[in-house]
Amino acid sequence: MKFILGKKLEMTEQWDSKGRLMPATIIEAGPCYVTQLRTSEKDGYSAVQLGFGTKKILTKAMQQHLKDLPKLRWLRECKLQDKEIKRGDVINVAIFAPGDIVKVTGVSKGKGFQGVVKRHGFHGHPATHGHKDQARMPGAIGAGGLQHVRKGQRMAGRMGGERVSVRNLEVVSVDKEKNRLVVKGAVPGARNGLLMISAL
Repeated sequence: MKFILGKKLEMTEQWDSKGRLMPATIIEAGPCYVTQLRTSEKDGYSAVQLGFGTKKILTKAMQQHLKDLPKLRWLRECKLQDKEIKRGDVINVAIFAPGDIVKVTGVSKGKGFQGVVKRHGFHGHPATHGHKDQARMPGAIGAGGLQHVRKGQRMAGRMGGERVSVRNLEVVSVDKEKNRLVVKGAVPGARNGLLMISAL
């Protein structure tokens, strides 16, 4: 099972083997604790629940759930493939190696209420020829006889803060002592945001 939780530390740049400068992201990945095993007999599906991060205060329900385990901040599930995993096992960055291709999932940065130019890439109206104060307006939104706004119509609204996955990111280096993973390219989310890294 090549699945681990982590948090984004910072973006940087590194030189590859051919002497080219490439963007890279440093991720603190693990150690993750196996907190629960889901079984098809009891839960209707097979999955493993991992915990990551530390927290000072837990609710009583979480204290009971994490009995005999550290106070973990995040809990996430993934499909169970390795049948030998048991509760209390520790998973760290050693499961990955340089050259692995991974998928990174996180919550994108929230950008607030944005217009159609920023949110959907509309190019706007010309600056002249009777378009005063209309440069970044959305324009017409449908036929006059329709009498309602069509579902899915691209309009201004809240942007960001959504679950986003980036696939085909290459693992550049693995630091087992510091539990750090360096991947080529950018990953979603702000600093210290939760990331889910899985092998493709």
